[in-house]
Amino acid sequence: MAVPRIHLPQPLDAGQTLALPAEAARHVQVLRLQPGDALTLFGDPARGGEWRARVRSMGRRDVTVVVEAHVAVEREPARAVHLAVGMPANERMDWLVEKATELGVASIQPLRTARTVLRLDGERAARKVAHWQAVAVAACEQCGGNRVPVVHPVRGLTDWLADPARAALGAGVWLSLAAGSVPLAAWAAGHGGPCHVVLGPEGGLADAEEAALAQAGFTPLSLGARTLRSETAALAALACLTLGQLQPGAAHTDASV
Repeated sequence: MAVPRIHLPQPLDAGQTLALPAEAARHVQVLRLQPGDALTLFGDPARGGEWRARVRSMGRRDVTVVVEAHVAVEREPARAVHLAVGMPANERMDWLVEKATELGVASIQPLRTARTVLRLDGERAARKVAHWQAVAVAACEQCGGNRVPVVHPVRGLTDWLADPARAALGAGVWLSLAAGSVPLAAWAAGHGGPCHVVLGPEGGLADAEEAALAQAGFTPLSLGARTLRSETAALAALACLTLGQLQPGAAHTDASV
């Protein structure tokens, strides 16, 4: 049986005994772990990697664990890919966040675009983003990623393009069906650094939005002759940009502080 992984975003030390937060404790109880059982903690903001730990005690609502040793392993792609997506409708955004996390996406920016069907504002948008962040955490617990991608607050495309912080995170591309778009694989072969990948919702990006992306220095990329659903296109692009660059996962154990 694989050792369960629990996201715990706080500094940890070898030999430390701590009570798990309520949600993490419920996860351990659902898994029916018992005192002495091993688990892996990840999310330490200072050291990254993951920590070996064991269950010390189980109460009706509380779970106490002992932290044993730090394992300096990362399983992230060498290229940081930031995905900005016109939100697909229904449950497709949940599925997209989950699978993009498994493929090693660095961050996800939900966008409002001209053809976005899912319209979110205010408190409803905040609740959705919190839900998607939880989906990303669960996906990292399953796939072995130690860096949970940030799901940013919902923004309009124009507002996001104008943000200087966005421009500082690498080259920009968008997925397009227009003639003359550069094949994504060819572009990826010549660009090894971080990048932003933008794609529209079900109806695609409007002409004015593609023009705004071009004016902002983004390059139109093609995935080929087939017309893919927006969430399928996002994952195909991520697979091309990240899977060939995943770190091999070599690790060493460090029990020191």
